[in-house]
Amino acid sequence: MKRKALITSISGTILSQKELNLFKNHKPWGIILFKRNIVNFNQTKKLIKSIQNIFNDKNYPILIDEEGGAVCRLTTILDNKAYSQNFFAKLYKKNKNLGFSIYENYIYSLSSVLKKLGININTVPVLDVLKKNTHGIIKSRTYSNDIKIIKILGKLCIKSYKKNKIGTVIKHIPGHGSASSDSHKTLPIVRKNHKNLIKNDFKCFKGMKSHFAMTAHILFSYIDSKNAVTHSSNLIKKIIRKQIGFRGILISDDISMKALKYGLIENAKRSLTAGCNLALYCSGKYHESKRLLNELPLIDNFTMKKTSQFYKFLR
Repeated sequence: MKRKALITSISGTILSQKELNLFKNHKPWGIILFKRNIVNFNQTKKLIKSIQNIFNDKNYPILIDEEGGAVCRLTTILDNKAYSQNFFAKLYKKNKNLGFSIYENYIYSLSSVLKKLGININTVPVLDVLKKNTHGIIKSRTYSNDIKIIKILGKLCIKSYKKNKIGTVIKHIPGHGSASSDSHKTLPIVRKNHKNLIKNDFKCFKGMKSHFAMTAHILFSYIDSKNAVTHSSNLIKKIIRKQIGFRGILISDDISMKALKYGLIENAKRSLTAGCNLALYCSGKYHESKRLLNELPLIDNFTMKKTSQFYKFLR
């Protein structure tokens, strides 16, 4: 299974010949789609089929951020803006059984659309704890300020997508809720001690049996005063792998975000060196994808094994 340790993206609504040739010669682990790639159902299905055909692989990893609410990529295909995670958490608080059932049915319906398109990974659920100081970029995307509700609905989300043969990506591990700034623009610094974080932010990710997780571009100053989570072997090995116990494939958040202080290639390489299994690149620029695919290594044995397990799950 020779493929590069990169999830990359494309620029438009069809594969360019340059992109097609690049992916043939340097196989990325997967491709993530955005709103810029999606016009309607038939076009999106055709686009995904053209990606699958490059590799002769009907289960090739195609990812999307279809959280509902503020983050919707399929707006020209379905209207998902009302159905944020917070919406379902409020329903659950009012009536546990009804809220649980409605959320489960929603995921079943959305999974049906994703499967028909050829998308097999949705980057949900967001397991960040809502706080008073949570930045707006995350605030509207969280379930709740109640850790118990986050864990119940997070587990339901993962389980429901699994029933429908869709992989999930828990994020933003080990927690983005205490960050008061936007990691797209700057590096958020969280000055809470380890004990506090273990009981709160980190707790939401423990016991979540997702195939994938995505890191937070956050600096937890009491644990690693120099590196964002994505570049911190200390946080990845001791917190994410050991204390939280995440055993799946760890994906960086987008390496082109300004929270990471190095250039694109260095951001990607440092992510992999620190312990991320895959680097994520979302900007869709051909020349940047080309540089990344030329310079990043092939996936390691651990990622190869976990990818094979994911493929078995999809059957």
